[in-house]
Amino acid sequence: MMQPSVHGFFDEATFTITYVVSDPDTKRAVIIDPVLDFDPASGRTSTISADEIIAYVKANDLAIDWILETHVHADHLTGAPYLREQLGGRTAIGDNVTTVQETFKSVFNLKDLATDGSQFDELLADGDTFAVGDIEGRVIATPGHTPACVTYVIGDAAFVGDTLFMPDFGSARTDFPGGDATQLYDSIRRILSLPDNTRLFMCHDYKAPGRDDYAWETSVAEQRAGNVHVNDSVGREDFVEFREGRDAQLGMPRLILPSLQINLRAGGLPEPEDNDIRYLKLPLDAV
Repeated sequence: MMQPSVHGFFDEATFTITYVVSDPDTKRAVIIDPVLDFDPASGRTSTISADEIIAYVKANDLAIDWILETHVHADHLTGAPYLREQLGGRTAIGDNVTTVQETFKSVFNLKDLATDGSQFDELLADGDTFAVGDIEGRVIATPGHTPACVTYVIGDAAFVGDTLFMPDFGSARTDFPGGDATQLYDSIRRILSLPDNTRLFMCHDYKAPGRDDYAWETSVAEQRAGNVHVNDSVGREDFVEFREGRDAQLGMPRLILPSLQINLRAGGLPEPEDNDIRYLKLPLDAV
């Protein structure tokens, strides 16, 4: 398999890793899971994280073809529109984003929200392919955390979104609307059926107990041997029982309510009201 260059940008405020993945020969590149900085206490947005990516892209003379989302994130706002404006590229997400849009349109009473995924430039289905220069990329549908989760396999590297974490931290929660622990198990087995030396890149890291540093790269072989939730010795029924029990004890992500409203729109912010201020909604006793 061809080996793309992978550079990760860690946003400690949301524990998110954004990737710039490029073909060293052609300098064509994609950006995966970009972050728009957001302070929920003040309601202020900023582009500090995205500007670091822009600086890296320009310093390395890269050309951006795609800005890819692994799913509709519930823990950070996407910086995709800003990066597209500054660097070009087409935005894309898994085609089951329509299910997520339909689910949350009523929760937030977003009467103007189209639920056909048209906010994105492209909807990608299981098995679809794309190019990063001379390196082929392909899409694996990996639902379970959300219905729209996908994994992007680019050469010898796979970008798994929230489906998996580092081996010492485990797997994604499945208690969001549309989540399913059985689906997640089957999705993880699809990822772990890739060649053992496939590099796996996480969307988040929270430092497992006993680990001093953040980390976000592992391999299929390492996950199969040592993932604390779903290694090769764990069967489907045991995983589902464990995952559902654990999820029942988890609190909601800090930024879930603002994140969903923005990310359902592919990062589009609400239109300003007649005072030229944009507003997000806070549904009470609904989630």
